[in-house]
Amino acid sequence: MTFQALLQGFFVDRLVRQRQASTHTIAAYRDTFRLLLRFAAARLHKSPSRLALEDVDASFVTQFLDHLERERGNGPRTRNARLAAIHSFFQYVALAEPAQALLCQRVLAIPNKRFERGPVEFLAREEVQALLAAPDVRTWIGRRDRALLLLAVQTGLRVSELIALRREDVVLGASAYVRSQGKGRKTRCTPLRRDVARVLDAWLREQPGVGPKQPVFPSARGTPLSRDAVERLVSKYVTTARKTCASLNGRNVTPHTLRHSAAMELLHSGVDRSVIALWLGHESMETTQIYLHADMRLKEQALARTTDSRAAPPRYRPQDEVLAFLEGL
Repeated sequence: MTFQALLQGFFVDRLVRQRQASTHTIAAYRDTFRLLLRFAAARLHKSPSRLALEDVDASFVTQFLDHLERERGNGPRTRNARLAAIHSFFQYVALAEPAQALLCQRVLAIPNKRFERGPVEFLAREEVQALLAAPDVRTWIGRRDRALLLLAVQTGLRVSELIALRREDVVLGASAYVRSQGKGRKTRCTPLRRDVARVLDAWLREQPGVGPKQPVFPSARGTPLSRDAVERLVSKYVTTARKTCASLNGRNVTPHTLRHSAAMELLHSGVDRSVIALWLGHESMETTQIYLHADMRLKEQALARTTDSRAAPPRYRPQDEVLAFLEGL
């Protein structure tokens, strides 16, 4: 089979029919191979229709990954995500074309790049309040954006979950909640605080006669917001919030920071880690360990419970003048 036939079979047969991959997974893999084919056209001077499987060997894939980091400025996480898509493709090729097993084995042997895991970024309560006060609620877009930000920092929904929300997914009343579909097509329901439910109710009432399948947070054209649009609006309102909250200066606040902020608020309120994992839709409770490491207040409370060692500092004795002179040379 040709490279083109294998690529088409990978997306149509493997991802869609066999694995029933989500639209997000298919889009991510599609973007990876778009970049790969453009890199091949520039480096090998071959159009995608003329590319052979032998051209995409381990050496070429390694060059492509280096290109992502050096020329596109991608970090190790993005590099590893692109490599995961390529690995998945060559796992399919190894089964579809056993004669290419050696080529596939060499590509599959390319390892992920290790990287330092810093503490998670999250917003304190006063920073959240400054962010929520940034949108101009006198405008339609301002009211939409405030409702979106408020929902994000209270529920901790992922960006993909926020933009996928439909009006039928918001249940208001005595026990208000939103229904979302997370990773692995797992559906979960997240309860809403009364203030958040009131804001969402007022926002939804602004669009009477709209069907239940319509997005909760539409664009000006009525279509769902894109991931890039959410990232831009968060960045815009963080810039505005910096005027009243100096602690936001120099901070890189993304939509995922709001998710971390929701988790930290739950942790500070004494919610058990197992509940936080269910709340956020984590596969494992161990994923919530990152919030324990990031919470300095919990560490300070633990320090306060320890006993004083009563160790006195050693008495200072000045050095001999001659030795001090020699050490100072």
